Amino acid sequence: MRMRPTLSWTPAEDLPPGTTDLEPVVDALSTGGVLVLSGAGISTESGIPDYRGEGGSLSRHTPMTYQDFTASAQARRRYWARSHLGWRTFGRARPNTGHRAVAAFGRHGLLSGTITQNVDGLHDAAGSEGVVELHGSLARVVCLSCGAFTPRGELARRLAQANAGYEPVAAGINPDGDADLTDEQVGDFRVVSCTACDGVLKPDVVFFGEAVPPPRVEHCRELVREATSLLVLGSSLTVMSGLRFVRQAAQAGKPVLIVNRDPTRGDPHAHTRVALPLGAALATVAGRLGIAVHDEAAATRDGA
Repeated sequence: MRMRPTLSWTPAEDLPPGTTDLEPVVDALSTGGVLVLSGAGISTESGIPDYRGEGGSLSRHTPMTYQDFTASAQARRRYWARSHLGWRTFGRARPNTGHRAVAAFGRHGLLSGTITQNVDGLHDAAGSEGVVELHGSLARVVCLSCGAFTPRGELARRLAQANAGYEPVAAGINPDGDADLTDEQVGDFRVVSCTACDGVLKPDVVFFGEAVPPPRVEHCRELVREATSLLVLGSSLTVMSGLRFVRQAAQAGKPVLIVNRDPTRGDPHAHTRVALPLGAALATVAGRLGIAVHDEAAATRDGA
């Protein structure tokens, strides 16, 4: 069953404003067994914009839907032209303090798991283990006919060869890896097909209007059942794919803590919502727990 895309919601007027008190988050992590659910807001400090925050991409960009992608060759041309250009920036993004803090919490045994709604792979890059990529990953491509998977880098090389000299200037980058291009800039961009069966290629991500695979959903539900509390980081929880786990935790009597500067659709179920920038907030939490937040990539480059 496909989900109907939900792009916006109206916050309840009678909810209390967010707090700046991080002690509930510190207390939850001190207890251990915390399940993290992250959204686009944790990656904004890595240069990837979110959908709905201040300056969010939905103000200028309508994400591709599964129905449009599968029904229209022109829609696929537009998507791959934008995504091919966007990948050059998206693929160079590096983990920020928020990602590294989550990885550090995991290394110290404070987390029961991490679920991310993001498709950028930055939790893995920061050193988190066993991350459930709820909406898939832009680093993989799947054939809709034969089901073969290929690395995104391989497709990028093929698209570059098929579109030599294609260098439009994008107006911006979006959380789904799309670059903002006009139809004129898309032009006659050439889309390549599966090398195994000549089928249609799609990024291995869940588009708006597409359902998260049921086994993945059930795995996440099991993680919620096993957790002592749920910590939501940088998600507006607008879409049901993430909100359902907040509702599940709340119904089971597990504390739900949200760190997000703006109100979220999950606030009615939350024990607390901390309205602070994520990187600074998580660094502060780590400091109070006596946990160092290291830049593992930088340490490797420096030979540490």
